[in-house]
Amino acid sequence: MMSEVYRLAQLEDAERLLHVVYEAYVTIRELDLHWPAAHADLALIQDNIISNECYVLDVDGEIAATVTLSKGDEVKSITPFPFIKWFAVDPAYQGVGIGNKLLSWLEQTIIKEKVGAAAVTLATAEKHPWLLAMYERRGYERLHVFDFENGDGPMHLLRKIVNPIQYEAQSVEM
Repeated sequence: MMSEVYRLAQLEDAERLLHVVYEAYVTIRELDLHWPAAHADLALIQDNIISNECYVLDVDGEIAATVTLSKGDEVKSITPFPFIKWFAVDPAYQGVGIGNKLLSWLEQTIIKEKVGAAAVTLATAEKHPWLLAMYERRGYERLHVFDFENGDGPMHLLRKIVNPIQYEAQSVEM
């Protein structure tokens, strides 16, 4: 039986996180997408830990996956809902549901219960071969399309409702 611990990343996790993110984002670099996480150095990883809520899933004492709840305002002009980014699963742990567990935990425990938000957002590139479909299978819906004119092509902002009753109540108020 493996042990799984969900927690906030600490600065001493930065080197392991750099490895996880770098290895997980190989496809992103091969597609020449200009995502900060795909090209992160140790300083950027440390800044992400300090500036945002960077969560990890430890499996048997080793960080297997990570996802960040942004404290920035990347999408505030489009939606009031929290924005997550830098989702990565170490390739050694891919394909066994670790990423699914971390996202589900984040959506329910952090977004719905701790933050109290009715929905969560994230963004991905249309030209990535499987990310858009993966997030849509997880219940994310396309909300907005934008193009930064940097060669990445269309980027999709996706939304997942994590608290339908609260979401419906807020929609009526708007």
